[in-house]
Amino acid sequence: MHTSSRTLRQKCHWLCLFIVWHAIFFSVLTHAATPEQIENIQKAAQAHVLETIEQPLGGEIVATPGRIDSRIHATDCPSPLETSSSTTRNTSSNVTVLVECPEDNWRIYVPVRMSISMPLVTATRPLSRGSLVEAHDVTMTMVDKNRARRGGFSDMNNVVGAKLKRNVKLGDVIERNDVCVVCRNEKVVIRAVKGEMTISTRGTALSDGSHGDQVRVKNDKSQRIIEGIVTGVAEISVNF
Repeated sequence: MHTSSRTLRQKCHWLCLFIVWHAIFFSVLTHAATPEQIENIQKAAQAHVLETIEQPLGGEIVATPGRIDSRIHATDCPSPLETSSSTTRNTSSNVTVLVECPEDNWRIYVPVRMSISMPLVTATRPLSRGSLVEAHDVTMTMVDKNRARRGGFSDMNNVVGAKLKRNVKLGDVIERNDVCVVCRNEKVVIRAVKGEMTISTRGTALSDGSHGDQVRVKNDKSQRIIEGIVTGVAEISVNF
């Protein structure tokens, strides 16, 4: 008799656990977000980043929302989803966006990966060290700025005519350290400018430089060493 009662209690125990488990399981399924709801949440987070983060001058932002657990609670919000974040700066690679539906009392934080693409000069073919860059050797390409940590060029005119200091592969970003517009130990034109008057003479570059760089150069006539700004291929400008 005791054995039979104990067996009955055990059966009731397991039956109750089974019922509770099913209730929880179907409750989760009932309240879990649908694929369409998750997609709408991701799109809202992505749109928030593209609309509120500072756009880089001449570039564009690419925003990729992270994955969302399908077990989250969400509904078809009766009004447009509200979004917010703690930053509008484009200096971070990740932004967390709060997406919420106040009417149905739910909210979720969505991580959004952000990258910035800039128009930079890239190689159209493999180029060898020591060769001069010609117009057909380069093109403008939208590039993730992280690919050009040493600084690229946003104007092909600043690269065409320059000498390569290393081998460059097809598609590589041409970086400032890759070329010299004025090259060490090579002859340059020194243009001394004062108001509307310009005097030109010959000199020898004592260091490499790209457009806008300040370099040291020796005047071949006076043997004086002066500093000037690179303003063109094999050209230095000095104000006096």
